[in-house]
Amino acid sequence: MKFTNSPLVTYTNITSHKTCPREKPIDTITIHCMVSQWTAKQCCDYFANTRRECSSNYAVGRDGSIGLSVDEKDRSWCSSNAENDNRAITIEVASDKEAPYAVTDAAYDALISLVADVCKRNNVKKLVWSSEKEDRVNHRNGCNMTVHRDFSNKFCPGEYLYERQGEIAERVNKILSAGEACEKR
Repeated sequence: MKFTNSPLVTYTNITSHKTCPREKPIDTITIHCMVSQWTAKQCCDYFANTRRECSSNYAVGRDGSIGLSVDEKDRSWCSSNAENDNRAITIEVASDKEAPYAVTDAAYDALISLVADVCKRNNVKKLVWSSEKEDRVNHRNGCNMTVHRDFSNKFCPGEYLYERQGEIAERVNKILSAGEACEKR
């Protein structure tokens, strides 16, 4: 398996909280909420310096910055499920600290660009979301988007991003089908 990282990254701080290398090709996207309106740098620095065993591949900041915390060739410790994290790119997105855990427009737009870039580089032709947990965790009907709450008693990614998973798939698929370049911020 050959892996590359996104050229959209504006900050890199690789954490030791990871498993090297990942065991499966990338075919899934798992979006999380930070529950803090941090920048990508703040999130990556947290993962690099915390004693908690947690990480994500990417962080999207409130300002649209994109950080790399775990190389795509490696598995992050993000979804409370090793099998998911071995096949997924995990992305933490800056969000409000209270329900519905809204994200800024800049963060949302950067997330769309990042997910489209990840899909292009990893030969994921189409993102498929299902509102049914069993479809998501079993990758039925082509579903290749999961959420943290599928694997743990968490509310992540919050209602704001959870309710937009279908829209995220639509926007990314529009970029993929048009062959558009992903915008560097």
